Amino acid sequence: MRTKSLKKNKINVITLGCSKNVYDSEVLMGQLKASGKDVVHEEEGNIVVINTCGFIDNAKAESVNMILEYADKKERGIVDKVFVTGCLSERYRPDLEKEIPNVDQFFGTTELPALLKALGADYKHELLGERLTTTPKNYAYLKIAEGCDRPCSFCAIPLMRGKHVSQTIEKLVKEAEGLAKNGVKELILIAQDLTYYGLDIYKKRNLGELLEALVKVEGIEWIRLHYAFPTGFPMDVLEIMKREPKICNYLDIPLQHISDSILKSMKRGTTKEKTTQLLKEFREAVPGMTIRTTLIVGYPGETQEDFEILRDWVQEMKFERLGCFAYSHEENTSAFELVDDVPEDVKQDRANEIMELQSQISWDLNQEKIGKIFRCIIDRKEGEHFVGRTEFDSPDVDNEVLIDASKHYIKTGEFVMVKIIDATEFDLFAEPV
Repeated sequence: MRTKSLKKNKINVITLGCSKNVYDSEVLMGQLKASGKDVVHEEEGNIVVINTCGFIDNAKAESVNMILEYADKKERGIVDKVFVTGCLSERYRPDLEKEIPNVDQFFGTTELPALLKALGADYKHELLGERLTTTPKNYAYLKIAEGCDRPCSFCAIPLMRGKHVSQTIEKLVKEAEGLAKNGVKELILIAQDLTYYGLDIYKKRNLGELLEALVKVEGIEWIRLHYAFPTGFPMDVLEIMKREPKICNYLDIPLQHISDSILKSMKRGTTKEKTTQLLKEFREAVPGMTIRTTLIVGYPGETQEDFEILRDWVQEMKFERLGCFAYSHEENTSAFELVDDVPEDVKQDRANEIMELQSQISWDLNQEKIGKIFRCIIDRKEGEHFVGRTEFDSPDVDNEVLIDASKHYIKTGEFVMVKIIDATEFDLFAEPV
């Protein structure tokens, strides 16, 4: 007969990296809670699980530093056990085990049952889609697929996350219904590649059908699309976006570059002409839609001319939302065989130049919003302001709407109609109407 330990274990889950990691941590926490474990997210606990990111150099460094910090805390007796999971662990486990022996165990991205067992919990299959959400109560991520089949030369995600695997529509609807019952009003659909959704299980691109099913879920008022790949985009999605008020007129479509020679080397399967035409079709199909993209500068072989083609195109396209990153040379990707020949300071200068340009575009677009009325969801109260977003803004990466809390009281997690009274590059100031 087991005797209970006098010390009550508390498991602290720490999440690094992208929204897909947030989702995975929430699933882990839901499983732990169902096994009767005391689990917290990024608070004090004597057992620590670090969910790592291994995408690019900065993210890897952050993950390694976090592991070292907790390995040291274990050494000093501040915590009892340290477990590491996620992308970095999937990709570099042998190296990590050798370099940081003080970690109790390392797990890859597909080893949730084994991780749970190490934490003294059982994997419960019946907990389909149930998780402990760590986001504000009004929105949650819905991961519709895992992995990626694209051959992009610069990207290590397939090494860490494997091949594309779609979730069934039935499972996702059930998960959305569970989230709605818990007060979630906005679903943010995530995957390595939304465009590919359904090809593996339905033998066709089926994002449109999934959206038709999700809009019927009672309580869900906004559905937002993140990480669509430009090649093979299912155009029926635009028609549904235009017709269905629940689907935000918003699309995150990482384009990475626009110079034809760089696109070819990146193995993106598209050209400047095709991409420009696709964006034109988006804007014609859904007038007023917001397009978010991300770009990479300093890719091997990127000349000043390639960069200027990209810069001029950014100026011409006037993206509503844009992020720009310096290229990171990742081992075991096909681009790793190329010479990383753009100096780091040039990469950074180019990224800064694009972001300065975007900052001006963003300022101009935000000035046009002054005096207009928008529906806004309130995520939180921070300092002197209630902080919300319009349907054209995703959490953490886009504009925020700031409402003076000394003059107005608004419930967090609720929708409110607001009038924009002022704007900067990345903030909108508003008052309720």
